[in-house]
Amino acid sequence: MKDKVRFTVELDIADGKLDEFERISRTMTDRTKAEPDALEYEFYISDDRKRCRLLEAYTSAEAVLAHLKGPVVQELVPQLLTASSLTRFEVYGDPGAEAAQILSGLGVAIYSRLHATV
Repeated sequence: MKDKVRFTVELDIADGKLDEFERISRTMTDRTKAEPDALEYEFYISDDRKRCRLLEAYTSAEAVLAHLKGPVVQELVPQLLTASSLTRFEVYGDPGAEAAQILSGLGVAIYSRLHATV
């Protein structure tokens, strides 16, 4: 799928906020399942339970924009950031001009596809 867009998001979980982080991230995952063009939305936690990675994938730039404007990002991400801090955010593929503008305010690094097998 050549138009697929992937995100890698790294977060540090605030001291004493693990339970809150887990509750919010589970809600985010459940709600993203309802987005028809979300291919992947997976949280991974470090062994010490202090760091987390979120891996996301979308079918297209349109799907990325729909996610960014939807309730998961608009309502739940601000809540998640009360229990954690963003340490790195990378986008792989073309998220589209409007999404790129939204993401640029977060210091996101965007990597354009150079080669692909599929």
